[in-house]
Amino acid sequence: METIFIFYVANQQKSRDFYQYVFQQQPVLDEEGMTEFIINENSRLGLMPEEGIVKLLENKIPHPSSANGIPRSEMYIYVDDPEEFYHRALQFGAMALSPLQRRNWGDSVAYCSDPDGHTLAFAKTNSIYEF
Repeated sequence: METIFIFYVANQQKSRDFYQYVFQQQPVLDEEGMTEFIINENSRLGLMPEEGIVKLLENKIPHPSSANGIPRSEMYIYVDDPEEFYHRALQFGAMALSPLQRRNWGDSVAYCSDPDGHTLAFAKTNSIYEF
């Protein structure tokens, strides 16, 4: 099974540049209407213009731009160095939400939001020996 998480974005090129910098990788697909990045062997992140999804679904959904900046979900990404990803995101225009902290569920996680307001969580699982 493979999963593609698709974020509706105001500016596809701006979002592409943001994720290219944060993930330190080139997109595997980059054409008008969709950009995709590999997250891991079974998941990708897609970036679709807000206008594109409205047109595709023939105006049967509210326009995504009416909810810009209102968090409705988060992408929780396990990485080796969450602080590095968090700071790269901030350097490229993300808004800081919560710095890297040990959370009560055991992970160390830093939260920010991308230029479109999507919540990003960069996490690392802590070993029971790291307490």
